[in-house]
Amino acid sequence: MIIKKSPLLLILSLALHLCSLAAVVDTVSIYSASMKKEIKCVVITPEHHSTQSRQFPVVYLLHGYSGNYGNWITLVPELKNYADEWNMIIVCPDGHYSSWYFDSPIDSTMRYETFVAVEVPNYIDGKYPTIRSRKGRAITGLSMGGHGGLFLGFRHAETFGACGSMSGGVDLNTSRNRYDIIKRIGDTSAYSENWINYSTINVVEKYPADSLAIIIDCGTEDFFYASNVALHRKMLELKIPHEYIERPGRHNWAYWRNAVRFQLFYFYSYFH
Repeated sequence: MIIKKSPLLLILSLALHLCSLAAVVDTVSIYSASMKKEIKCVVITPEHHSTQSRQFPVVYLLHGYSGNYGNWITLVPELKNYADEWNMIIVCPDGHYSSWYFDSPIDSTMRYETFVAVEVPNYIDGKYPTIRSRKGRAITGLSMGGHGGLFLGFRHAETFGACGSMSGGVDLNTSRNRYDIIKRIGDTSAYSENWINYSTINVVEKYPADSLAIIIDCGTEDFFYASNVALHRKMLELKIPHEYIERPGRHNWAYWRNAVRFQLFYFYSYFH
């Protein structure tokens, strides 16, 4: 006798299988030689990654201003499901309260570009079964981390093959006297060149030799919306291929919780 499963039972079986997956969440301390200190980082790995004879792509996911390495996994626990579903490692490094992911030209103790773009990938590649090439790495983030995702993606295209931004502060000049940016690159009069050279909307003018897969996402009620539209239009003028998403939403976790799902799927598609 042949017993056929109904579509409903098949869907239920699949749902139960997905619920049974349990990605591993580690908190590690990574020594930064450039800043001479230990810095914490969350690493989310697919279930049974240690027993599989395969290598995984890695998405580096950056937090925003005033945040820390634990924000993403605490406020978007679904990241564990995405790591399992799309067979990727997700790494959430600490970028300081307000580093803006710069190697500060005025404060030698702030070297978060080197830390996130060089030291963290070196550590992850040494400890986890990763695809050790730019084609297996992507970087993105929210707000300050959205700026960081594009800033580091363009400046370190030899490391990252894809980059993105969610509600990114992509034009530093729209945030003068706010978010500690002056502490990182100096004031706008004595250090005016820094406000040009360190702003993502200008960094994109130097498109790297290696092509990048790029995704930008911002809510239409976000206070960074206008600068994201300006970045999108500039990239169109420069003929830089990219995906651009805008939809109703504000600068909050309700928006980012949804946006990160789209971005991770975009990177999954890039990796495959």
